[in-house]
Amino acid sequence: MKYKCPICGYIYDEEKEGVKFSDLDGDYVCPICGAPKDLFEMLVEKEEVNKVVDKDMVEIKPLYLAAIFSNLARGALKQYRYEEEKLFLELADYFTNLVPNIKEANIEDVLSLLNEDKNLYEKTDKIALENNDRGTRRICTWGSKVSSAIKTILNKYQKEGTKFLEGKTIYQCSICGFIYIGDVPPQICPVCKVGSSKFIKGDLVK
Repeated sequence: MKYKCPICGYIYDEEKEGVKFSDLDGDYVCPICGAPKDLFEMLVEKEEVNKVVDKDMVEIKPLYLAAIFSNLARGALKQYRYEEEKLFLELADYFTNLVPNIKEANIEDVLSLLNEDKNLYEKTDKIALENNDRGTRRICTWGSKVSSAIKTILNKYQKEGTKFLEGKTIYQCSICGFIYIGDVPPQICPVCKVGSSKFIKGDLVK
C-alpha cells in the first residue's frame, strides 16, 4: 500500500520502504514537512468525481471574501503581477474590516473553523472542477493543505504547550501561507513549491 501526506504530497511506499505503514512508530512524521503519521491518507484508485453544482445562490460572508482575495493576492505575487496583488490586498483588507471582532476565542474554536474550512474547500473544488476553473482549484488545494498544517501545529501545542517551539523559529510562506517551524525554512515550500526566499521569519508570541 501507499500513503500520501496531504500537505506536501510525499508518498510512503510500503514496497520500497520494506516496512508496513501501520508498523511505523506513532511519532513518525513526514520527512519533508513534518506532518504526523495520523494525517497521512491511504492512496486508492481514483473514482469518477461526481459533478455536482449547487445552483442556489448563497451569501458569502466578509470573512470568506477576505480569505479569497488574500489567496488571489498571493497567486498574483507568485506570477509577479504586483499591481493585481496590490488590488487584491486592498479588497482583502476591505472585507477584513467588515468582520466583527471576536472578543474571546480558544484553540477548540480555531480547530472547529479549520474543519469547516476543509469541507468548504472540498465543496468549492468540486464546483471549480465542473467549470474547469484551474485558478480556484489551486486556491482550494493550497488552502486545504495550509489548514491541515495549522491543525497539526495546534494539536501539537495542545499536547506539549510551547515546549516544542523552544530554540526554533517560525517561518511562513508569503505565497500560500504555509507555516514551518524549525531552524531554517525549507528550500522549497511543500505546498506551492516556491523557493525559501519567499518565506518570512516570524516572531514567537508569548
